[in-house]
Amino acid sequence: MKIAVVSTPFVPVPPKDYGGTELVVHELVEGLVARGHDVTLYATGDSTTSAAMEYLYEEAQWPPEPLADLNHASWALSRVRDAGFDVVHVHSAEALGVSRMLRGIPVVYTLHHEREEVCSRYYPYFPEVWFVAISERQRQREVRLPRITTIYHGLEPSYYAGPTTAGDYVCFIGRLSKVKGPHHAIDAAVRAGIEIRVAGRNHADDRVPGFFEREVEPRLKHPLVRYLGGIGGADKAALLRGARAVLVPIEWEEPFGLVMIEAMLAGCPVIAFPRGSAPELVEDGRTGFLVRDVAEMAHAILHKVEGFDREACRARAIERFSRDAMVERYEAQYLTACGQGSARCDPHAPAFP
Repeated sequence: MKIAVVSTPFVPVPPKDYGGTELVVHELVEGLVARGHDVTLYATGDSTTSAAMEYLYEEAQWPPEPLADLNHASWALSRVRDAGFDVVHVHSAEALGVSRMLRGIPVVYTLHHEREEVCSRYYPYFPEVWFVAISERQRQREVRLPRITTIYHGLEPSYYAGPTTAGDYVCFIGRLSKVKGPHHAIDAAVRAGIEIRVAGRNHADDRVPGFFEREVEPRLKHPLVRYLGGIGGADKAALLRGARAVLVPIEWEEPFGLVMIEAMLAGCPVIAFPRGSAPELVEDGRTGFLVRDVAEMAHAILHKVEGFDREACRARAIERFSRDAMVERYEAQYLTACGQGSARCDPHAPAFP
């Protein structure tokens, strides 16, 4: 198939460290190319890919800004329109809106975010688009859409291969934002009396102003805390392979959570609060443990991960969350979209009830 994939203009593909959407785009594109598809990636010029690549912006446009996305998306889809593609896969709401210009080309759109009311009012105006949710929980919380399926993210397992042995520390990897719960992770580790290695950065767009300064910064000074800053690639994989567990005490309905499958692929158990996608991704006792609060998280660190079968965890993660598993599902979605055609809709049609 001839497939166009339109990433965002905010982070290169693959990302240098932080960038969940762009990491998934990278894995998908590389997997599609490996399976013989003719793929063109529309990203930023500092991206790296084995697919054909076109770009408007030479460098990633950070921080995110809607007009930059609209500029990138409209340019990319103007290039797609007359290039003979079988299907186009877009990854931003701005690109979805511009996709109306693609007469006769099926459009697949992946929802990478939690439910946002402005988007939920917007999506029903595109009943011809093939929507993809990234977890059942995300799909359940979203507005009803006529064409939607769930496809879990997947990563290349070889990135996380290597000796996996529980070390003398746990870790937290993610944005240092309230919704991610870094303060809970540190408190649980301190309560268990074990070192915690914290990887991530403070984000200016945190929904709780001052949270980092009040709740995280003072905790980073505790003698059991080792702060690593932002990490990615081989450094992240090595951190996970040696961790006793990764702590995921989320306070929001996280639609997926890549760090959970990264940990599993490294053979590292996930100890998570049962919010968002965590109950779908973490199989309690097999690939990690679901706990209700900081006290239970500390107890799991001390008593549940001992004797955990890390190779069985890795094998199960490969079965469920490998790049190949994800790519196969997207292939099926593309074929379905092409077989059904792409009947256009009235842009002023009312939203679905």
